[in-house]
Amino acid sequence: MTRTELFGYSLNAEYQTSVAYFSMEFAIDQSLKIYSGGLGFLSGSHLRSAFELKQNLLGIGMLWKYGYYDQVRDKNNNMVPAFIQKDYSFLEDTGIILSVPVHSATVKVKAFLLRPATFGTAPLFLLSTDLPENDEVSRSITHRLYDPNEATRIAQSIILGIGGGMLLDQLNLQPDYYHMNEGHAVPLNFYLYSKYKNLDEIKKRMRFTTHTPELAGNEEHDYSLLKEMSFFYHIQEHEVKFVLGLEGEKFNYTLAALKFSGKANAVSKLHGDVAREMWGGYDGICEIVSITNAQNQKYWQDAILAGKLRASDPLGVAARKKEMKSLLFKEVANQTGKLFDENVLTLVWARRFAAYKRADLLMHDWNRFENLLKHSKYSIQIIWAGKPYPEDTGANQIFNQIIDNTKAFPNCAVLVGYELGLSSLLKKGADVWLNNPKMYREASGTSGMTAAMNGAINLSIPDGWIPEFAIDGENCFLIAPADGSLSEEQSDKTENANLMDVLEKTVLPTYYDHPSKWFDVVQNGIKGVIPEFESARMAEAYYKQMYQQAD
Repeated sequence: MTRTELFGYSLNAEYQTSVAYFSMEFAIDQSLKIYSGGLGFLSGSHLRSAFELKQNLLGIGMLWKYGYYDQVRDKNNNMVPAFIQKDYSFLEDTGIILSVPVHSATVKVKAFLLRPATFGTAPLFLLSTDLPENDEVSRSITHRLYDPNEATRIAQSIILGIGGGMLLDQLNLQPDYYHMNEGHAVPLNFYLYSKYKNLDEIKKRMRFTTHTPELAGNEEHDYSLLKEMSFFYHIQEHEVKFVLGLEGEKFNYTLAALKFSGKANAVSKLHGDVAREMWGGYDGICEIVSITNAQNQKYWQDAILAGKLRASDPLGVAARKKEMKSLLFKEVANQTGKLFDENVLTLVWARRFAAYKRADLLMHDWNRFENLLKHSKYSIQIIWAGKPYPEDTGANQIFNQIIDNTKAFPNCAVLVGYELGLSSLLKKGADVWLNNPKMYREASGTSGMTAAMNGAINLSIPDGWIPEFAIDGENCFLIAPADGSLSEEQSDKTENANLMDVLEKTVLPTYYDHPSKWFDVVQNGIKGVIPEFESARMAEAYYKQMYQQAD
C-alpha cells in the first residue's frame, strides 16, 4: 500500500515529515467505541486536525471487541458495566496478518484500516487478535480496553508497540518519527532496538507524550514478568537495564519512554513543570517541553451557535442555547424521568470518573448543597456524567452514591452512557461546566475547552490547561484553591466553601440579573479558546516542536 493509496489526498508541503502516532485509544466517532476518556478524545481530535491540515501522519491503535464497556443501569437504577460485542462494517480488512511473539508463543494479529474519508481523520490502523487462528487467551488480548488482568494488559502493549512496528515494516512505511501517546506502546522501542542496535538511532526517531502527573499512575511491572511475556522482544533483561541505565525490579513505562525518546511533551504548561520535577532527577531522560492539549472545533462546536456568536447576536445565542439545552433535557427525561427547564441555569460535571476529580465536591456540605437546590430566587439544575474504570470500586461507589443522594431532587440528574455522543450533548446543553479536581492532579483536562466552544462558562479550579486560559470573571469563573499545607479533608472543606461562594455570589446572580454580562463572559470564553485551544494549533506545534526532519 503506497502512501498515496493510504491517504487518498495530497499532503501539505509544510508537513511532509512522516509520523506514525501510537495510542491505545482513539475517540473518532460515537459509532467506533474504542476509547475510554480524555486520552482518546485527545488522539481523536489530533487525527481530525491532521486530516484538515493534510499532515503526513497516520494512527496505530487497537480494535477492542467489547470497547471499554457499555455503561448501563441495573434494576435499582445504579450504574453497572456491560460488555457487548462491537461490529464495524466501515473498517477495511487489509488482509495483513502479523505474527507477534507474546509469552514465548506466536499470536496472530490482523490489521484493519479506517480510511480518511469515513470520518474525516488521518488514516488509522487498528490491530486485532480476535482471530480463529488464535487460542482463546490470545484472542482475548484485544477484547477489553485496559483489561484488569495484569498479563493481558502487558500483552496489549506488546501488540500495540511491536505489532504496530511490524505492520509499518510490512507496509514498507518507514516513518521519520514514531510518536507514543502515553507509555502503552513502549515495547515498540525494543522492536526498533533489534533493528538498529543503537539507542541514539531510536532517539532520533522516537517522540513521547506523557499525560499522568503522578508517579503512582505511571504503569510499571516486574522485569521477570515482562521478560516472560516477551515484552522486550529479543533483548535480555540485563541488556535492557544496561542500555537504558535502569535499576531495580520494576520496569516503569514512562521512565523508559523518556529514555528512549529524543524529545517528549507534557500536555499543559503547568503539567510541564510537574513532569520535569517528577522525572528531572533521573539520568538519561529527554527534554520535556509543553504542548497543551486541544480539541477539534469542527467536530465539537455547534455550527448554528458559532454563526450567532460571530454575528454578536446575544438573542440568537440565547435562543440557540435553549434549543441545545432542550435536546440535552430530552436525554435527561429519557434516562431519569425528570423534566428540566431550558430557562434555568444548568451546571454540568462530566468527564472521566476518578476519585481525584471529586464529582461529589458540591455535596461536601450537605445542608448548603440542599439549600442551593431549593433556592427561591436563583434556580439551578445539575447534571453528572462520566465513566469510572469498571474495577475502580471507590469511583463506582461515588457514582452510585450521587445517584442515590440526588434521586429525590427533581433538578438533579445522573446520566449513564458517557461517550462522544452524550459528551457533545452535555457540552452544548450546559450553561456552566464544573471542573474541581485536586490541585496538580489534572494534567490537562480538555473537556472545558469544548464546553466553552459551545457557550458554556467554565467554573474551575486553576489546574491543567485552565491557568493558560482563565481571566476570572471575564472568560470564566475560578474556584480559589486551598493552601497546599492543609490536609486532604481540610482542603476539600475549604474548596467546597470556595466553590459554593462563587456559585451563590457570582455565577447565579450574573446569569439571572446581568444577562448582558453573562453573554460577554460566554463570548470571551470562545475567543479565549479558539484558536489557542483548537487542535490545529496543537497539530502544528507537534510538527514545529517535536517532528523536525529526521537525520
